[in-house]
Parts: sequence; C-alpha cells; structure tokens
Amino acid sequence: MNRLNLSGYIKKYSFIYIIALLAMSASTVLDQLAPLIVQHIVDDVLIARKMELLKLLLLGILGIGIGRCIFQYTKEFLCDVAGSKIASKIRINLFRKIQSLSANFFDGINSGELMSRVKDDVDRIWEVLAYMGILMAEVFIRTGVTLYFMIRINWQLALIPVAGMIVSGIIAVFMEKRLDDLYGKVAEEGSEMNNTAAENLAGVRTVKAFAREGFEITKFHRHNQKFYELNIDLSRVFVKYNPIIQMITRLLSVVSLLLGGFFVIKGNPLDGWKQMSIGELMAFIQYVAGMIWPMEMLGWLTNGFSGAKASIKRLNKIYRETPDITDRSPLKDEDLSDSLFTPFDLNGEITFSNVSYIQNGQKILDNVSFKIESGKTLGIMGATGSGKTTIINLLKRMYDVTEGSIKIDGIDIREIPLPTLRRAVSCVMQDIFLFSDTIEGNIRLGEREKISTAEVRSALMQSHSQEFVDRMEDRENTVIGERGVGLSGGQKQRITIARALARKTPVLVLDDSTSALDTETEQEIQNVLSELTGMTKIIIAHRISAVRKADKIIILENGHIAEEGTHEELLSKNGLYRETYSTQYGEQK
Repeated sequence: MNRLNLSGYIKKYSFIYIIALLAMSASTVLDQLAPLIVQHIVDDVLIARKMELLKLLLLGILGIGIGRCIFQYTKEFLCDVAGSKIASKIRINLFRKIQSLSANFFDGINSGELMSRVKDDVDRIWEVLAYMGILMAEVFIRTGVTLYFMIRINWQLALIPVAGMIVSGIIAVFMEKRLDDLYGKVAEEGSEMNNTAAENLAGVRTVKAFAREGFEITKFHRHNQKFYELNIDLSRVFVKYNPIIQMITRLLSVVSLLLGGFFVIKGNPLDGWKQMSIGELMAFIQYVAGMIWPMEMLGWLTNGFSGAKASIKRLNKIYRETPDITDRSPLKDEDLSDSLFTPFDLNGEITFSNVSYIQNGQKILDNVSFKIESGKTLGIMGATGSGKTTIINLLKRMYDVTEGSIKIDGIDIREIPLPTLRRAVSCVMQDIFLFSDTIEGNIRLGEREKISTAEVRSALMQSHSQEFVDRMEDRENTVIGERGVGLSGGQKQRITIARALARKTPVLVLDDSTSALDTETEQEIQNVLSELTGMTKIIIAHRISAVRKADKIIILENGHIAEEGTHEELLSKNGLYRETYSTQYGEQK
C-alpha cells in the first residue's frame, strides 16, 4: 500500500455514517419546520385570533425540540464512534508501516517528525472524520432544505441569500488555497520543534554536564518562534477572509428585513404587488438566520479540511516508502513449528563470501570473506569507521549486501524468514537501549512467553548483574527509567549482556559490549563467554583482552580485511594487530 486509503476506512464504517447522516437529515428537516410554526402563530393565532391552534402549535415546537435532541445526539455519538475507530486503525496501521521500513529509512528522518505524523496528523484526520465531515454534509443539507422553504415563501427574496452564499463559497475556495501551503509549513516546523525538545530531554544530563542549557533554550526558542510566526500567518489568512463572510451574513439579515418589510407594506412589484404576510416575513427572517450558520461554518471547515489535507499528504509520503529489506523466503514466521529455528535448525555456521556494501555512494565494506564454524568464536578489531558494526548489521539484514553473500549453515540469509534470522542472532550492541520496564521485562524483551524467570536469574548470574540487582528493592522486578536511567554504564551493559544470554541463540554478537566494565568484571564475563558451548560468538572490541581467546581474529582496515589469524599468528606477523598489542601491553606477550 503506497497511500493512505481513507475511502477504504470510511467504507468499512459506512453503515454507521449512513445512520448518522439520516439522523442529521431528520434533525435538519425538523429544524426547518420551526419557522413555519412561527408563521402560523403570527398569522393565524396573533392576527387571525384562532386561539384554538395555539396549543397544537406549541406542542409542535416542543416535539421539534425533543426530536432534534434525539437525532443530534445520535449523529454526534455515531460520528465520534466511527471517527475514533478509523483514527485508531489509521494510527496502528501507520505504526505498522513505519515498523516495516528498513533501517536506512530511519537514518534519514528524525524521531520528532515521526511522532508528529503518528499523533498530530492522525488527530487532524480524526477531526474531519469525527465531526467536520458530518458538519460539512449538514451545511449542504441545511442550505438545500432552507432554500427550498425560502423559495416557497418568496422566491424573489430568496435570491439575496443565494447571492450571499455564492460569494461566501468563492471566498472559502480562495482561503483554502492559501491555507493548504501554510499548513504544510506549520507541520514541518512543528516536527522540528518536537524533535529538538525530544532530543534535548533524552540528553538532558549531557546538556547539564556541558552547561549547554542556554544554547539549547536558544535553539528551541528559534523553532518555537518560527512555529509561532507560521501560526500567525495562518491566523492572518483566516482573519483576512473570515470577517468578509461574517459581514455578508450580517448584511443578509438587514437587506432581507428591509426588502421583506417593503413587500409586507407595499407588496411585491415582481408578483403583481402581492403583499407578504407578517408571519411569512418572520419565517423568512428565521430562515435567513438559519443560513448564516452554514455560511459562517465555511471558513472554519475550510480551515480544518486544509489541515487534514496537508496531513494526508505527509502520511502518504511515509506510505510511499518501500522497505529495502524484504522477506524473500517462501516460509513465513507463522509457518514455523514450536522449535524456533525449524525447518532450518540453525547451528550458527557463518560464511561471508566476497561481501561488499556501499552506502550513500561510499564503500563501507570491500570484498570481505571469512567463515566461522558452528560453536567457534570470531574476534573483530579495527579502527573506528572500519566497518565492524556494519558486518553485524548485514548479518542481521538491517541492510542488504551490495555484492557477495552471507550464509548461515550454507543458507543464504536472504532465504531465511526475517523474524527467524533476527531471533537467531542475539546482539549486545555498543548503543545500549533499555526500555522503561522492569529489569526482567528488559531481559525477556520479545520473548516473554519463552524465557522463564529461572532463565532470567541465570542470565543475571552469568552477566554478573545479580549482585547489584539483588540490592534493589524489588530485585529483577525493579522498574528502570527510560534508556536505563538510574543505572551506571557498566550496569546497563551487564543487563544487555544478560538479555542476550537468556535467549540461548545459535549466534551471539558482542559489539564493544564490555567497554564500560572494570577490568576484573570484564575478565569474569570473558570467562563465562568462553565456557558457553553450542553457540557461535562474534566479539567486536578495541581491547585485545576481549578477543585474544577467539578461534579466529580479523583486523579490518578501511572496509577490508587487512589481517586474520589466531592471537599468536597475528602477533608473529608484526602488523596492525602487533601494533595494537604493543600499545596496550608494551612488548609483553
């Protein structure tokens, strides 16, 4: 789906909208009967002195009031229900669409903009679906019914409000064109402002540590001021055109009353000087007053529809995005049996064959080839930007290789269902992310039904987290703050290591995952990792201590493998590995 199919959502709830439309039509018709009753009260009761009709006419007014209350309530309630259901489905489907997109989509968009799309833009669509849409329909129905009754009373006099409506409609069209472009700019600036605020709040401790409060306030103020100015521009357009409509509606009543009064006193020259009755004039003036509401609503409704139109355009930009990473496997995740990796029964043998990867025109990896046998350990070292983390992103198919292939147990990873592949690889990444949840909830992330409490505690023990977790009031049920606020860097790393260990996956990846740990704790965790069997391990590190026990070590330089071998073999080559070793340990072996 490359666009927001709003008509499809509306069609699904068309029955509710039809009932609401019928209720609104009944209410409108009842509303237009009231002036006729007033006409009879004036002409037949007050002037003709037919007092016996008064009770019946008053009961008619009461009945109209009760009927309007019932039908109006029905209309409002049904539109709210349908609009809320549709908005809820649009929001979840939009979120599902965003989740389906590949990692490179998120590389080029900020979280504040996505938050605005999911919340603000869907809210504007909800406003149209819940009440603005039905109000627009009511404007047309009320106008048509009112004109019908006005023409029945005096078609010549009815030409005045018709002319007023035509002029108001033309003004509304001009206003909508001006508002459409402005709403797009307001939404874009609102996204920038949201992103600035979210980014600042997420990094508030860094801001305070570097005394950047003034700079951040200035930056937010700049976006806030721009947002304010754009909203003022919106108001200027609305204030420029809407008063004209208001003036037209006021003149309608005055002109109709003056001309209608002439027809009552002197008669209508276009109709053989036939005189209008006072009751007809009273009814006509009430109908003119009823026309004022639809005409005044045009400006407000145009404003709302312009906002919704701009929101739909922005949502369609997201719907037109297509994921670069697609599931090519004939098997889907739901086709798998209870054994997580059946039918592949992955053991964790990994093969990179002539893998190259280009991003934004820059070659990140260049003809990388290596093989890790199942249960073995691979160490990866290299300078920052050499492509270490990219290897892991390619292994998990966050991106697809530009050239070459990656295989697990001889199966091209592009032929493995994505959920199966990603569940087969547990990662402890250098960018630590913990959710605002309990410690246990973070460890069981995505596998709440499969990982037991006992396995959680075992993973905490293996990652040397149990000691500080036991000191907490609720132990593993302690709720930690957003992104692990309240935990030290080392504690957060140990929790993420526990999360990876609890899964017991065929492949375990540790991307610089012990950098925040003290030397003693790092050594203890390295000993735990070395004792793990039946699991292929990839360790990315800058410290030789983290990879020296690996079965194979590769050294990346500018995206290609510069050296590979065991710890001893690499030391004997007197290359990059030996230089790093000498820097960290001197010449001791």
